[in-house]
Amino acid sequence: MTSRTFTRALARRLGALVALPVLAASGTVAAAAGPGPGPGLARYYGQHVTWTSCQQGSDDEQGRELDRAGARCARITVPLDHTRPGGRTITIALSRIAATDRDHRVGAMMLNEGGPAEPTLGMPLEARRYMGAVGARYDLVGMDPRFVGRSTPLDCGWPGGMWIRSAGSTRAAFDSQVALQKDLAERCARSSGDVLPYADTRDTARDIDIVRAVLGERRLSYLGYSYGSYLGAVYAQMFPGRTDRMVLDSPGDPRVWGPRLTGTEGPSERALRAWAAWTAARHGEYGLGRTRAAVLGTVARIVRASAARPLRVGRYTVDEHLVPYLVYGGVGNDRDEARASFASSVKVLDAAARGEEATPTPELEGALRFNLSGGSSALVSPAAAILCGDRAAPRDPEVYWGDVQRSRRRHPLFGPITNNIGPCAFWPAPPREQPTAITTGAPALLVSATGDTATTYRGALGLHGLMSGSRLLTLRGTIAHGIYGEYGAPCVDAKVNAYLASGTLPSRNPTCAPGRR
Repeated sequence: MTSRTFTRALARRLGALVALPVLAASGTVAAAAGPGPGPGLARYYGQHVTWTSCQQGSDDEQGRELDRAGARCARITVPLDHTRPGGRTITIALSRIAATDRDHRVGAMMLNEGGPAEPTLGMPLEARRYMGAVGARYDLVGMDPRFVGRSTPLDCGWPGGMWIRSAGSTRAAFDSQVALQKDLAERCARSSGDVLPYADTRDTARDIDIVRAVLGERRLSYLGYSYGSYLGAVYAQMFPGRTDRMVLDSPGDPRVWGPRLTGTEGPSERALRAWAAWTAARHGEYGLGRTRAAVLGTVARIVRASAARPLRVGRYTVDEHLVPYLVYGGVGNDRDEARASFASSVKVLDAAARGEEATPTPELEGALRFNLSGGSSALVSPAAAILCGDRAAPRDPEVYWGDVQRSRRRHPLFGPITNNIGPCAFWPAPPREQPTAITTGAPALLVSATGDTATTYRGALGLHGLMSGSRLLTLRGTIAHGIYGEYGAPCVDAKVNAYLASGTLPSRNPTCAPGRR
């Protein structure tokens, strides 16, 4: 779970009641007193926030769009180490589109894109679109989490992008992964070692509570996707009574959250077979096989070719470590446009495997650039830092090799991805705290698709069982990750918006079918 693409993680009434101020669109607003800040934290909870223009420079298109939408942006100060509030500080970047229906205003809604470490400053623009009329009743707040985007960014200077790869077909291939992941961890230690111990979900949740206070809110509503659902659940557990209406979309089981991807081989393989059947029915367009078995054979042939020699795709070299990961990420959405995009990418890879000239499609070009270019280091290295900071990983490479070998028997394509070694095996800073045990009774609406390949439906059932106040809205017969407002499920969107409007959860766990209103 490192981005909403492949992986894409909030307890009522406590503390004093304070008046909810009407927040101006700009200027300086005094914070309401937050209930119960710890010793030395009062100055953070009581700080003033100054809202200004979001655009930073002429090439800041996101900032320009936020300004056009009437948003305002701000920075607040939080302690690097919440247990040492008198020490070093960092800044957190916020955006806000204020509620326009002031007569029916619910309060502020904190948004999180997932990841971990996806910048969220621009998310109010998206949320306002799919929330429709109910969005006018909320102050929609985007927050780049600590070390992400505009919030004191962390960048380990990695020469490539995403670190998740397949272990490859041989021990020598796996050993090359060990060397690569060790190098990535050492780069982080050299460039960012002083802050790595404070890159974790619990400290991000503490930052959110300071944001709540400086916004003048007794409670926050919350909308998070994927890892953002985990973050929301952790916030609800750590700060009981400070959440209002919560939507946790595409959640996983917090008991298995951590640096090792688990339990996703089966759903991914079912999704691959479904995509192969869809593609076989369009053989005239893609030429990948007339039957599902033939299309799967084409994929297997591409993987074998990449193990024999790296494939040349445009200006990129694609090896046996990356090709399976591209497949793993490509089958996670069953909408026709997503399947067509992936089929076009596989067609290019097939040409490369046959030694022909292979020019990547724009979508494949983007995926290769993200995974192989150092330009994405600032996006993926903080994601690794949070994963490694939340839960310790085994340090012995033989543990991973043994798991990879055992997984090949049943899951020869995806097992070597989900069990492969990563930088957390060599991380310089062990987690400072134990992962948060989720037992909260906070009300929340969970949203999950039965075919989710990143945070599986089984994981959503796990979180639902832990959050006694939750309801689980299920989109049946669908392969997707990120549902509400994103997939195009009118039934889901209507039920979520009804909950956000009323604040009342369904009496039972509701279900939706694709296309149903």
